[in-house]
Amino acid sequence: MLIVHVQIHVKPDRIEDFIRASKENASHSIQEPGIERFDLLQQKDDPSRFVLVEIYRSDDAPSKHRETAHYAKWRDAVADMMAEPRSRAEFRNLHPADENWNKR
Repeated sequence: MLIVHVQIHVKPDRIEDFIRASKENASHSIQEPGIERFDLLQQKDDPSRFVLVEIYRSDDAPSKHRETAHYAKWRDAVADMMAEPRSRAEFRNLHPADENWNKR
């Protein structure tokens, strides 16, 4: 698994637009075969800050995701909504084991 956290700071007057566009992107993204999870999180103490938690099944899945029409639509739609450029960090899974990811 490859886990990506994308940090996004949105202009205060564009929060609802950003949420709407990001939910649409997430709902399409989770249907991709290379994506295990695609979560949209909003910071409690600063509602203009968001984190996308993208969990990919392989290292090449993010590049395939960026080739989709729904990603391009989201990228273009939210570009002017951001208060600053988004940042990302990649993580590797340690626990639970990849094959047990969805098991409780």
